[in-house]
Amino acid sequence: MDQGVSGITPLRIVIPGGSGQVGTILARHLHASGHKVTVLSRSPKPAPWMSVRWDGRTLDPRWTQTLEGADAVIHLSGRSVNCRYNPANRRQIIDTRVVPTLLLGQAIKQAKQPPRVWMNASTSTFYRHALDRPQDEFTGELGGSEPGAPGTWNFSIDVARRWEEAFYAPATPATRKVALRSSMTMSPDAGGVFSVLLGLVRFGLGGTQGSGRQFVSWIHDLDYCRAIDYLLAHDDISGAVNLTAPNPLPNREFMRALRQAWGMPIGLPSTAWMLEIGAFFLRTETELILKSRRAIPTLLLNHSFQFQYPHWPQAAVELVERYKSKR
Repeated sequence: MDQGVSGITPLRIVIPGGSGQVGTILARHLHASGHKVTVLSRSPKPAPWMSVRWDGRTLDPRWTQTLEGADAVIHLSGRSVNCRYNPANRRQIIDTRVVPTLLLGQAIKQAKQPPRVWMNASTSTFYRHALDRPQDEFTGELGGSEPGAPGTWNFSIDVARRWEEAFYAPATPATRKVALRSSMTMSPDAGGVFSVLLGLVRFGLGGTQGSGRQFVSWIHDLDYCRAIDYLLAHDDISGAVNLTAPNPLPNREFMRALRQAWGMPIGLPSTAWMLEIGAFFLRTETELILKSRRAIPTLLLNHSFQFQYPHWPQAAVELVERYKSKR
């Protein structure tokens, strides 16, 4: 096979649900690396890579044929959880994850030349609200929340559980499976979680949120892409993989580092009840801020993966610089 950019062997990679922010970041990276990328999307848009329409619900040869002979499938579908968890939104959050995952499993089982690896998005929210110790792929405790915690936290855990159950349900003996338990992917691109948090800092509102003791798990977008590269290249890695930087930190320290990176000396704190009011008017849930996510990537570290941005202060500085350069 011909050698692509930087001497790598080009791969055929299909990204179902790859038109969102993280999917676009990944497609851009893989395309720039010389791989042949096909994004499956409900609303295909012009891009340097190929885009194919799919509805995530029905087997259609227009998209199933892209799986034949593909080297990898990286599935990223799912309605944003940045919303109120009312009954209608809960159904959409679950259905847009579980249904396409089961559908892909069916398509891969039927393929004459199935992909060699199938990576499926998951979430580090799978782990319990952890203030006491880190949660990894080997000793992490799944499910549950602190006594008295809002019921929405249990809903998010249920989503993660059902998502991974759908992923592992179909038997695909010729296809390696990797569940990507990702934390918040930090990128300066518009519309992502970093731009939201930086917006609070810029207006003097980026202080401690809630008690400030809850841990924030995160990953720099460059390390997210590099970790995907690593997983593509290592056939000996399968199962759940925490896609998160190795040093989660309490919210108080996380927001302080972001303020320092921007050069903002003040940040008004927000109590839990203030966040509840704000979340109601912004049509979102406080769980996204108040649940302690203390996931660490033990599996990647055991395989000697080197994070370029293992610490948040340095990552925040780089992200702020890139943000400013885009303005």
